[in-house]
Amino acid sequence: MSNRADRERSPEIDPDVTGRELDRATLGQLRTLEGNNSDWVSKHLVMAGRLIDSDPEAAYQHALAASRRGGRIGAVREAVGMTAYAAGRYDDALREFRTFRRITGSSIHVAHMADCERGLGRPEKALELVRSDAKDMLDNAGKVELAIVASGARADMRDFEGAVEELEIPQLDINRAFSFSPRLFEAYADALSAAGRAPEAAKWYRQIGVAEKALGVGEFEEPEIVDLGWDEEEERREREERRARAAAAAPGGSEDLEDGGEDEAAERSESAPSDARAAVPSAEEDAMSDDEPESGLAEDEIGMHVSTPEEQAAAEGHASEAPASEAPRDAESGLDAASTHDVDRGHGDDRA
Repeated sequence: MSNRADRERSPEIDPDVTGRELDRATLGQLRTLEGNNSDWVSKHLVMAGRLIDSDPEAAYQHALAASRRGGRIGAVREAVGMTAYAAGRYDDALREFRTFRRITGSSIHVAHMADCERGLGRPEKALELVRSDAKDMLDNAGKVELAIVASGARADMRDFEGAVEELEIPQLDINRAFSFSPRLFEAYADALSAAGRAPEAAKWYRQIGVAEKALGVGEFEEPEIVDLGWDEEEERREREERRARAAAAAPGGSEDLEDGGEDEAAERSESAPSDARAAVPSAEEDAMSDDEPESGLAEDEIGMHVSTPEEQAAAEGHASEAPASEAPRDAESGLDAASTHDVDRGHGDDRA
């Protein structure tokens, strides 16, 4: 991508970036740009997203480059705000989030704005934003992020009990796990610890791992497996192996099977032994089951129940309706894993 002499030099774009990596909504906004501007802006936005975690300052420079040609687009100003926030440029981030709100009418970044006020040493202004009407427009995940920022602001003012109180919201449920639960549990445990309530803090620290395990995130997240392709030689060898297994399983050992019959017979030959093993437990398995308690949990473990999708949807509704004053149930009871809204990319607890 070339740089005009009368413009500030823009950072280089990786050769594999096309700009089409952006989500459909953002691409739709960029269609309002003229000429090659849409292509320019989209590529710099992709680079900003690619670098925001590993090199936030470089990501910020890419977002700035995008804003030079797309500064009236909400998604562009949002990208500038998020990258500035990640880079610790809280004054710039606050200005960009305000511009984003003015362009779009959305207050989804009110938690980031409040945390910027904290970063600028103004916890009182952060609490003013937390108490504003904008909080009523947030989903559950957004309300959790706002509560975490509010707790941090109270801690900045040395009000540690107040920091604990800010996190005692309906979404804080020790027995159910939502996408935001690990962050909320950790913030609450930190606040309890700072307030000198170590035994309670230990219980919530322990529950972080339980929630992550129930959700399959953190250290319990499944590794991503990438299929890098399938060459002809491997395909030919696999086809011959399937044909051999199918022929062995067919009556009379016939080899004259069509492709569909080969696969079906091969599946029968592979599945039958495993089914037999599943139906008849070994003596070793019987012995192990006799030694285990019926609950399957050690005495110091916290129970966990992974709910069905229908139960998950119901769990989210109950979480938002539960009164804030309701005391959490004992940590020894079950923990439901429910899927809720994705937590916005937040660094609001970095200083909490």
